[in-house]
Amino acid sequence: MTQRERRQAGLYFCAIDAEIHEERLRAQDLIQRYNTLHPDQHKEAGEITHSLLGTMGERCHFVPPIFFDYGSNVHIGDFSFVNSNFTALDAGRIDIGRHVFIGPNVSIYTSTHPLLAEERNTGYEQGKPVKIGDNVWIGGSVTILGGVTIGEGAVIGAGSVVTRNIPAGVIAIGNPCRPLREITDADRVLHDIEP
Repeated sequence: MTQRERRQAGLYFCAIDAEIHEERLRAQDLIQRYNTLHPDQHKEAGEITHSLLGTMGERCHFVPPIFFDYGSNVHIGDFSFVNSNFTALDAGRIDIGRHVFIGPNVSIYTSTHPLLAEERNTGYEQGKPVKIGDNVWIGGSVTILGGVTIGEGAVIGAGSVVTRNIPAGVIAIGNPCRPLREITDADRVLHDIEP
């Protein structure tokens, strides 16, 4: 089994392996090109993100700068918006649903390392998946750790650190992030506008 296959299987893999290193260099090249595009270069931006990411839905938008370890482990649904300074350490798979809003300075860290220093120094790490459901809003400066699922329609308050699963349809905030309350019809603000 190659180190790439180990990574894709969710096993510990050697992050300093030559094939893994080449994958990261490819991503860094695409990211550098994307981050230096002029704002009116929409076609080029779309071509780069489609080459970089595992899958990308229709009418998704990333505000530069962005950073990914690999990019190929990130899958994003239609009509999602990712604000500036987005970081995805995507050793593990990251699934972002449809109509997801991601605020500025959001980081998703799927990577974990051995706790024992002698093991950590070998260059081995493991990626734990992250799943973000449809219609989720992630506020600015949120950190999401590997192994987490955020349920459909949840809102994550700015500055939160998400270390465990968040159920659907709740507002969750804090460090560690915890559900505050359910989102209800009483939260409606556009009373005179039809969706």
